[in-house]
Amino acid sequence: MRPLLTSLLIALLISGCTVGPDYNRPKAVVPTEFRGVSPEASKAEAASLGDQKWFEVFRDEQLQSLIRTAIQQNFDVRIAATRVLEAQAQLGITRSNQFPSVSGGANLSAERAAKSIAFPAIEQSTGQLSLSASWQLDFWGQYRRATEAARASLLATEWGRRSVISSLVANVASSYFQLRALDLQLELSQNALTARRESLRLTSVLSDHGNTSELDVRQAEQLVYTASEEIPDLERRIQQEENFLSILLGNNPGPIARGLRLTEQPHSPEIPAGIPSELLERRPDICQSEQFLIAANAQIGVARAAYYPQIALTGSGGFQSDALSRLFAGTAGLWSFAGSLTQPIFTAGRIRSGVRLAEAQQQEAVLTYQQTIQQSFRDVSDALIAYRKNLEFREQQELLTASAKDAARLSNIRYKGGVTSYLEVLTNETNYFSAELNLAQAQANELLALVQVYQALGGGWQQ
Repeated sequence: MRPLLTSLLIALLISGCTVGPDYNRPKAVVPTEFRGVSPEASKAEAASLGDQKWFEVFRDEQLQSLIRTAIQQNFDVRIAATRVLEAQAQLGITRSNQFPSVSGGANLSAERAAKSIAFPAIEQSTGQLSLSASWQLDFWGQYRRATEAARASLLATEWGRRSVISSLVANVASSYFQLRALDLQLELSQNALTARRESLRLTSVLSDHGNTSELDVRQAEQLVYTASEEIPDLERRIQQEENFLSILLGNNPGPIARGLRLTEQPHSPEIPAGIPSELLERRPDICQSEQFLIAANAQIGVARAAYYPQIALTGSGGFQSDALSRLFAGTAGLWSFAGSLTQPIFTAGRIRSGVRLAEAQQQEAVLTYQQTIQQSFRDVSDALIAYRKNLEFREQQELLTASAKDAARLSNIRYKGGVTSYLEVLTNETNYFSAELNLAQAQANELLALVQVYQALGGGWQQ
């Protein structure tokens, strides 16, 4: 009888169906190539920059060390990793509903009553050992769909962790490049201040001997003050940038070690963007959004399963006796088995509303997924355009700086030859100093745009 009953249960379980829609990836309008990619890069068949690991893109060894420290110590990354552990535990809890639950119990007691005038002495012992099991049959796939949703939520959490790492790598690289740009600007300001103080000294000597006017001295002082006023502001910004970078590293505010100069950072003028469709498999926020969609799709099956009967099996067995010495005797055995079926009849629309809620949440997840894809294409396009145009701007700024430098040189020669006033020197020196500072920022903007392209293409989380 028992083997037959077991076979029937197994056959019933195997033949159970799973209600609710199976997941199919929604259609997305994917362009043939990214807007903003240069003609040279579009013709190349190189792999996308997003496929490269971060230490292959950022080759400054000191920057690599900072990124490694940040990945190990940053609180956002550690919090994201903890969320993955939470999702793993939740998956285990949800998955356990598919299996029987078994529990055991024991009840042992002994009693003795002393002899009295009316009653004789009594000694009595009882015992019971039992093992019980219950199983909510997943005939309609309610628990399997719930497990599917929990597994997708786990994967979404993992992609969320990767997204945090990708953002962290981009933030550390951007902050480091901005810090090196400020270092370069501070160096330019200090060099300009040293040169202009010497120029002021010479102009003052000429004025003392009557070879030039007091106006020239005041104009030379303006050049000194223009350079000196930049230094405190740059030092403030440098220390604040170091504080920001320290927090990214998971440290208290403090100094940051430097590596290559801003002008020595290696990077290619052309960026391979790759095939747009590959972005759907590589970019963390897209993959996370799809896993949320899979979870929402599975929840429809969970909601629909409430329409159907719930089948439960319970059983227990053990030993019970009024004497401990006879607890395991054959006559002390006991067992029970029961099955129940519960069919909802009237729920005032609760089940129907639950299904509608799950379907609406699934549609929201579809739209969010499609919106995320569309936004990602814009991010890549914006970043590619920014990189290409920043590169062009930096090249023009280099020409402007070279021209301003030569104009400042010629104006000094003309002033020393008595051909022009110091006003011309003032104007050209000011233009040259501004051009140098702008060039340093233009070089930084080019590297910052490179970081944006790398992050937009879904790179940074690969280890």
